[in-house]
Amino acid sequence: MKFSVLGSGSKGNSLYIESGNTSILIDAGFSGKELAKRLAVHGREMESLNGVFLTHEHGDHICGAGVISRRYRIPVYANEGTFTGGDKRIRKLHKRVEFETGTVTQCNDLEIRSFRISHDTIDPVGFLIRDANSSIACCTDTGKVSHLISSRLSHCDALILEFNHDPQMLKTGPYPLSLQQRVRSSQGHLANEEASAFLATLLHDKLQFIILAHLSEKNNTPELAMKSAHAVVAEEHLCRLHVASQTTPSDMFTLE
Repeated sequence: MKFSVLGSGSKGNSLYIESGNTSILIDAGFSGKELAKRLAVHGREMESLNGVFLTHEHGDHICGAGVISRRYRIPVYANEGTFTGGDKRIRKLHKRVEFETGTVTQCNDLEIRSFRISHDTIDPVGFLIRDANSSIACCTDTGKVSHLISSRLSHCDALILEFNHDPQMLKTGPYPLSLQQRVRSSQGHLANEEASAFLATLLHDKLQFIILAHLSEKNNTPELAMKSAHAVVAEEHLCRLHVASQTTPSDMFTLE
């Protein structure tokens, strides 16, 4: 299995995953033109996509889903709440595939299991993606960690995990108090220390990649996020740490 974080942050989110003859996006939070441009960095084309899976209805996760579905005839997968909440922005789709949260969807060579997270949307989810050999878990936009989230993220080969904000930067930054309270709430976003404490419980010998994702541009820095992660990921853990960027795709990572 191979994957690349095409972009992650408040201005747009998308994760590319491929295995065998199957390729999907988790979220499509950029314009169709920008998504095509970012895929082209890795020599991939929109026409090869077998599906787009949506985590929730916020614009930075769904704004490109409708247009690429219509233009490239790509099925879009989401639960009822996400389709309902994002209907006006998504509009008509080439093919709409609705799943129930917690169930498994088979997309050719990939098995995609959704799981409930905690965010201020109708029915937000994370995803656990498997092929015959490897697994990737994607969990961003959650204000708290549950036993279910912990269960789904355990024993994966790669983790895409939210390291959204530094509490002190949030407190002294430009956000009004109401927005600060939303970010800090149980339906908001994980702070660096919360994410790293959670990460410490997920470490195992076969974990190959940890991607720090959805960093706030105003309330965090890659250095602070990485420092927090390094505090719990000791040198004996051979996994690779990487901070996802808002502006450029990550490398194409390969799971061994």
